[in-house]
Amino acid sequence: MSYPIETIRKDFPILSRSVNGRPLVYLDNAATTQTPTQVVEAMNDVYYNYNSNIHRGVHTLSNICTEAFENARTKVASFIHAEKTEEIIFTHGSTDSVNIIAESFGATFLNAGDEILVSGMEHHSNIVPWQILQDRHQIVLKVIPILDDGSLNMSEFRKLLTPKVKLIAITHISNVLGTINPVESIIAAAHQKDIPVMVDGAQAIQHLTIDVQQLDCDFYVFSGHKIYGPTGIGVLYGKSKWLNKMQPIHGGGEMIKKVTFEKTTYNDLPYKFEPGTPNYVAAIGLGAAIDYIQKIGNQQIQAHEEDVFNYAKEKLASIEDLIFYGTATHHTSLISFLLKGIHPFDTGTLLDKMGIAVRTGHHCAEPLMDHFQIPGTVRASFAMYNTREEIDALHAGLLKVKQLFG
Repeated sequence: MSYPIETIRKDFPILSRSVNGRPLVYLDNAATTQTPTQVVEAMNDVYYNYNSNIHRGVHTLSNICTEAFENARTKVASFIHAEKTEEIIFTHGSTDSVNIIAESFGATFLNAGDEILVSGMEHHSNIVPWQILQDRHQIVLKVIPILDDGSLNMSEFRKLLTPKVKLIAITHISNVLGTINPVESIIAAAHQKDIPVMVDGAQAIQHLTIDVQQLDCDFYVFSGHKIYGPTGIGVLYGKSKWLNKMQPIHGGGEMIKKVTFEKTTYNDLPYKFEPGTPNYVAAIGLGAAIDYIQKIGNQQIQAHEEDVFNYAKEKLASIEDLIFYGTATHHTSLISFLLKGIHPFDTGTLLDKMGIAVRTGHHCAEPLMDHFQIPGTVRASFAMYNTREEIDALHAGLLKVKQLFG
């Protein structure tokens, strides 16, 4: 069965619009994927037909909405192969999830002098929360260096894996380089020393099949808007053995069992970490996005993305004076590059005039840019709805940029 690219593209109305008088070529999927009609309709259905605050109501609308919200949780648990539904915590996004882990895990388990390992390719959202923890609790943040091809220096990682390390926080896929990190090996090595591992899956969730039980990670986080869902919703997966011991960092309704002025008793998982009224409409939208992906099929989507990615690498490699950043063997669906002598902002601005949307700058990974001694890159990132024809448009656009600056 051939990949239904035309049908898929029709499900994303924004792909039919024009930008600056040209057909939109959307290649900024690592920042935000577009949302199919089916997801928007699922969210509209909530507002039009059964919108009501969840869990505590006894009336019909509240019961319907609560069931839809909890069904979304079940869909997420199944999608990432979690052992228990209660190990799925809804958050505002990946950044929120990392902050919750940092503060809650840190307050519960870490002491002054304990070490946390991150990598040299992390997004700011997996650096800054640990630096805040460093200031508050005097823990020590150490960095796993990277090699020139954008892969992790695993020999240095093993040297850093000392008894002082109490947590490893690592990205699954670099949002700048596209490097797929060997998280299975990292987790296995860490667990031999009883060190838990948090994986930032913001860039992996739409490109790989995620099985948290097979990975054996202790925590896994991702955002809905990276996987064709709405903004403002994210997931924190955590093994119940950790989540049960960790203290909540936000207080309010639903995360309690009983409140008196003398003492509050916290709710069971997952509600202990979901205070107040959650973004239940977005959670239901995320569930609809997962339904959409599974209807097409993960393997079919991954095969299509790999074809577009490989075509893009070959096409862009033919451009003289184009420099790639991130050439590791294990690499996926984005390409970072510079045109020699042309600032990435200039490249991105001119491409936009041609209707081509790419991301430019440091991509919230300034330490990585410092490593390569560059101000930023141009990043083209691909999704299930991108085509070879769009890559041809990017190629022609870059040649035009070179001509204009030549």
